[in-house]
Amino acid sequence: MRAIWKGTISFGLVSIPISLVSARQRNEIKFNMLDSEDSSRIRYLRVNENTGEEVPWDRIIKGYEFEEGEYVTISDEDFDRVEAEGTRTVSIETFVNAEEIDPLFFETPYFVLPDKGSEKPYLLLRKVMNKTKKVGIARIVLRGKESMAALYDHKEALVLNLLRFEEEIRPAEDLEIPDEAKISQKEMDLAEQLLQSMTEKWDPSQYKDEYQTKLKKWIDKKIETGATTAPEAPVESEPAATPADDIWDTLMKSIAVQGEKASKDKKVSRKKATAA
Repeated sequence: MRAIWKGTISFGLVSIPISLVSARQRNEIKFNMLDSEDSSRIRYLRVNENTGEEVPWDRIIKGYEFEEGEYVTISDEDFDRVEAEGTRTVSIETFVNAEEIDPLFFETPYFVLPDKGSEKPYLLLRKVMNKTKKVGIARIVLRGKESMAALYDHKEALVLNLLRFEEEIRPAEDLEIPDEAKISQKEMDLAEQLLQSMTEKWDPSQYKDEYQTKLKKWIDKKIETGATTAPEAPVESEPAATPADDIWDTLMKSIAVQGEKASKDKKVSRKKATAA
């Protein structure tokens, strides 16, 4: 695993040299853009809009448009000057209770690895955060962008999860969301019963990217057989919205279906246990 960032975590007077490794594994199938005439690869060019000529990378600079057609250029030295202070430090500003952070704020997770010689303070921080169920709130400059970050214990490692700033999240109050409806207590009780009957222990291993799997199988088939026709797409129709007057009957039917499913699951579990 290649570290994408190296720096130091600090809390109080304690400093821990660390590296960040992306916690995400990208499994998407990658495609290239081709010309339909001869399947030649399409290449993108950096073209000067005035001359139409291609511009090499070593001539490209960044510019900020402060008025239409007017730019101030920003060099790498300018970025370094702004980022100089605190660029390589994850300074924990405060600790909060984990449940206080709205999931909407979480953006990108990274595993935090201790550098050689910093194992003890790393382990101390992880263990005390695990014991207290606290999350450290810090700032980090990553890839030229400052972000807030949440540092927390996750199983055997520390995780640094970038957080969105509050101004990056659209307020729900700006949306037209209904907040009133005539809901009876019996309907609430039935809905709760259905929810409880559908509740299971969270197991992420039960969820796979089925679309990517099907797509890969079809690609393999095309490679093997040279097939040129697309597979028949399943005909799917969107379920009709449940009318307000039908909610009671629909909840009752849903609970009955869940009961049948639970009964089948128990029978399968018994057969597996017997076979074992």
